[in-house]
Amino acid sequence: MQIIDGKATATAIKAEIAEEVKRIVAAGGKRPHLAAVLVGHDGGSETYVKNKVLACEQCGFKSSLIRYEASITEEELLSCVSRLNCDEDVDGFIVQLPLPKHIDEQKIIEAIDPRKDVDGFHPENVGRMAIGLPCFISATPLGIITLLKRYNVETSGKKCVILGRSNIVGKPMAQLMMQKQWGDATVTVCHSRSQNLKEECRQADILIAAIGRPGFVTADMVKEGAVVIDVGTTRVPDASRKSGYRLSGDVRFDEVAPKCSYITPVPGGVGPMTICSLMLNTLKAGTPAL
Repeated sequence: MQIIDGKATATAIKAEIAEEVKRIVAAGGKRPHLAAVLVGHDGGSETYVKNKVLACEQCGFKSSLIRYEASITEEELLSCVSRLNCDEDVDGFIVQLPLPKHIDEQKIIEAIDPRKDVDGFHPENVGRMAIGLPCFISATPLGIITLLKRYNVETSGKKCVILGRSNIVGKPMAQLMMQKQWGDATVTVCHSRSQNLKEECRQADILIAAIGRPGFVTADMVKEGAVVIDVGTTRVPDASRKSGYRLSGDVRFDEVAPKCSYITPVPGGVGPMTICSLMLNTLKAGTPAL
């Protein structure tokens, strides 16, 4: 069993990006610029955006953080998106989700210029990804694909089972894993209404758990030698921690790991690669010729 170290892989990739940025700037090119829009004071979002700003520093990017109170109107937020679309110095930007309930998230996503949509959520990028055209791929699926390739995990012709059908992970992950240039695998997507779930999972050469249910995947759901990718990051109460909580994955790591050929831990697996993928997309946005 080998642990897939997302933290170390992300660190290595950010160092590679920083070297590329040095070359671009030394040649007279523009330093890539990522902007982030943060609405309200959600704890998870605050941490995530702070980590994005730190990653920009590590990659040699310019970064901007635009903050709004949760009371901002939808019209005001759309106006901010429009300004960022028109700002030639900003190569890519993200509007951190979730947004307050009075704002239509999909309307905000669709207002973003697809050429600056480094989160890869705009319908144009989603559609281009689905048919294999150049686009920005959403960060978590791109991070998973990158990990599999960096660890030389064979995916072509393998049976891949994905737990979860979200627009952010499950659906794009399925698209990537079935496409020849990415996964070239045989893909099954399971969800809350799937029958014979354990049997489906036990057939998987590669099992990707992305349902947000802590400890859902148990040892009897995994076949010997499988590759297990745990996307889950749910905060569960833990009185022994200073924060009062710990991050739990969708997989019961201690009992599942001995059966695996490869497995990602939580934390330190997929999570760091999500922000790393955002950096790769920003580099791509800032240097379209790459």
